[in-house]
Amino acid sequence: MNFRTPAVRLGLLPAGIALALTPTFASAQEAKGATDLDRIEVTGSRIRGASMETQQPILTLSRENLEKQGYTSVADVLQNLTSAGSPAISRADALSSGENVGGYYVDLRNLGAQRTLVLMNGKRLGATTAGYQDLSQIPMSAVERIEVLKDGASAIYGSDAIAGVVNVITRKRFDGAEASVYVGQYGRGDGDTNTYSFTLGSEGERGGVTLSAEYSKQDPVWAKDRWFSRDGGLGPNSTPEDWSALSQNSTWCDPRVWGNCKPRAAGQPQPEWFTLNQGGNPTNSADYHELTPEEYSNANQQMMVQTGVERKSVYVNGNYDLTDSITFNADLLYNQRTTDQQIAGYPYQSLSFGTPLSGASAFSPVPGQDVEFRRRLWEVPRTTVNDLKTLRFAPTLNGYFEVAGKTWDWDVGALWNRNELTKTGHGDMSLIASEQALGPSFINGQNIAQCGTAANPIELGACRPWNPLLPYGVAGQGSLSDPDLQNFLFPTYTDTGVTKTTSFTANLSGSIIDLPAGELGVAMGYEHRKEEGTFVPDAFRQSGRSTGLASTTTSGDYSLDEFYLELNVPILSDMAFAKELTFNAASRYSDYSNFGDTINSKFGLVWRPIDELLVRATYAEGFRAPTIDDLYGGQNSSFERYTDPCGSTAAGSVAGNAACTAAGVSPSYVQVGQGGTPCSTFPCATPDQFISGSNSELRPETSTSKTAGLVWSPRWVQGLDISLDWYRYEIKDMIIADSVDRILRDCYVLGNAARCEGVSRAADGHIDALTYGLANLGSMETEGYDLGVKYRLPELSIGKISLDWQTSYLAKYDEAGQNSAGDNITIGRVGEAGLFRVRSNLGVNWELGDFGVNWTARYYSGMKESCITEAEGWCDAPNHMANGESDPLRHTGSNTFHDVQVSWNAPWDATIAVGANNVFDHRGALMYSAPNSSFAYYGGFDVGRFLYMKYTQRF
Repeated sequence: MNFRTPAVRLGLLPAGIALALTPTFASAQEAKGATDLDRIEVTGSRIRGASMETQQPILTLSRENLEKQGYTSVADVLQNLTSAGSPAISRADALSSGENVGGYYVDLRNLGAQRTLVLMNGKRLGATTAGYQDLSQIPMSAVERIEVLKDGASAIYGSDAIAGVVNVITRKRFDGAEASVYVGQYGRGDGDTNTYSFTLGSEGERGGVTLSAEYSKQDPVWAKDRWFSRDGGLGPNSTPEDWSALSQNSTWCDPRVWGNCKPRAAGQPQPEWFTLNQGGNPTNSADYHELTPEEYSNANQQMMVQTGVERKSVYVNGNYDLTDSITFNADLLYNQRTTDQQIAGYPYQSLSFGTPLSGASAFSPVPGQDVEFRRRLWEVPRTTVNDLKTLRFAPTLNGYFEVAGKTWDWDVGALWNRNELTKTGHGDMSLIASEQALGPSFINGQNIAQCGTAANPIELGACRPWNPLLPYGVAGQGSLSDPDLQNFLFPTYTDTGVTKTTSFTANLSGSIIDLPAGELGVAMGYEHRKEEGTFVPDAFRQSGRSTGLASTTTSGDYSLDEFYLELNVPILSDMAFAKELTFNAASRYSDYSNFGDTINSKFGLVWRPIDELLVRATYAEGFRAPTIDDLYGGQNSSFERYTDPCGSTAAGSVAGNAACTAAGVSPSYVQVGQGGTPCSTFPCATPDQFISGSNSELRPETSTSKTAGLVWSPRWVQGLDISLDWYRYEIKDMIIADSVDRILRDCYVLGNAARCEGVSRAADGHIDALTYGLANLGSMETEGYDLGVKYRLPELSIGKISLDWQTSYLAKYDEAGQNSAGDNITIGRVGEAGLFRVRSNLGVNWELGDFGVNWTARYYSGMKESCITEAEGWCDAPNHMANGESDPLRHTGSNTFHDVQVSWNAPWDATIAVGANNVFDHRGALMYSAPNSSFAYYGGFDVGRFLYMKYTQRF
């Protein structure tokens, strides 16, 4: 291999990589000599070599980078990368449910968190049955650096590496002790965050042990305390009419007037619903009035806008040089993550469950006739505690040997990762108990309401009668504020899950022969992996005998064997306009127990025409195998938020078109939400549960990715590094959790009649049932550019100044679809929330002696969303057309958030830092489509100014 000195070599790297690797190079030089510089390993290649880090677009975040940011989790740091999209399940998505809620995920290139592979020290992170890899498992105190490969890497790492790879590398051979305290809160005095950590290490001549322990707790933030959520779904523009008619001010429908009280067909009079007069007698039907909007429910008052989370982690690394050429290394990690989630009390509708207030109840206003009612269970909000315990053990034996003057590196290792999940829920009512509590009851001799009849009573301990017509805050027998009644009606639900990853690997890398331009490098290896997973919902959920979302068991496993080969071929070196020309190729064969085998390859080319300029390009094939949940998941029910194209009042909507008319929907129909009232905000929550499930016939996704880029380090500007990379991804046979909006768009907007088959509508036109699942639904393409500029100015009398500017430009994000004529079209999504045309971060760091200031500006270009209401000021592009179809849009402006940190290195070997994220308390635009959120605000934006202080003491 053509060797260059470290100074020259590092000068040609992107500054972030150079800064991160310089300490490693230096220590290696001191310990083993300069030749070891040729044998570093970076993410994306198994071949060791000082030139490998520039062959692909890799971003490195050093520990120094991490400490200058005001975040306490790996995921929060990665979320601020310009190439990262908003994860599918954010902390702002309070209404999300299921096994994956509560985790921290990263999504590169907006291709989905399941298409970004996460590694810890080069080995896979344990995943849920749905393939989500929770970054909260890794304590920040244990992290040495993070390498982010922004390119497909299935040829090197196998499944899931379609969008790229995140490799979290932990601290090893740490000598000494370090303790850190972090405290922070939002400017409004909430969201308190406390993190305590310490790291201990001892290093000897032949080995060392490093231990990191961390405790972190972040309190929740409540929707009632934020400007965009406190007033309802339209933010500050909300009025009581926009709230839910399923109110804590309980309502009932008079069966003597309306019969069964079910919704009527459009154009016919709809049933009236009445609530108790103040001070009225609930058993007197004359003491009620029709519910007014002022008595509707603002569910946001009981919801979290940001969930609370608590983490406890212990990480241990031990390594020992068994001989001069063989080392044993082992990682042991234990992590417990607890996430708290709360949403408003359940909107109970007796018609949905067949549980009217019995005509024989002591509380009936119409004795002898069953009464249908609606009542939000405000007294008992729905809470969920997600407790995830992770145990990970990863031993590795590695070393090197020489053959014919060539050095070969080898390693054999194993991984055992076990995640145990316990979800504890409260606030959903038992339908078994509600049937009893709403059934016959009487007033006994002690003037106490009792279940049963006077002739056949039921003991009070075995049943408690419920009067659902008593509004929240109104005392009386059968009131839901009674603790004993709550205990009877609201059990505690427990879901459990276990996932296991077992892996055995063997790798060998070195050089075969000397070519004129350098050594021919080769790497080869084998991996056997097994994934097992089970998620068992509570018996109530499985039977559907509670107001909670019904779900059945997910259980399955699969195994695979993989072989890979990688070659690095130097073609030219030290020639005019060819200081370096290198070709890299890798291929991986994967044999799965559940769907067969696949081969995926990757090719790369590096050309350095002059010392200061590098040109690189890659072409990669990728795949993502269906997960356990994809293939063997049970059925799940949910109350979906969606927009009915046949019930939209927006200009240019398809309401009244042929497809809507054929479904029996009147042109005047307006989508109805909970309580059967017309929606005023969209997406709007359905009043009925929909069913979704897995698909055992799924095929793997396949992908191709292409990148081309330049790295320029001009000699005439010392400390300046510029990189520009182009990328293009294409994914086919995408495994997509089909959505209500997608089905309705395909059916009613694009005219695909086959997609209408699972849609059921009630007489009034609203969708009362829908079943859907997973499918290999089609393809998508995305294309864009990454620009990186790093400049470390020469040291000045005023201090050291460095700049880091990272920008991502999204040129294309297209999904396959069909128009109303059945023609294949592409649906361009650039500009939608999370799919920003431009994301840019500019960081400026200043140091003078022991003082330092770091300033970061985070820029997001404007967003767009559909015009789905006639609210004033909503629609600024009502005549917009797309693919020949009307596509009215609303646009929002760009947003920039500023972060600052001031630090001081104290003479007693401590560092004190104070800072603020979103220092100017910037507010993003309202987004009524609630993207990546349960509220009218993009879930990836800051929810206020966050202030913090951090103290680190070294011993």
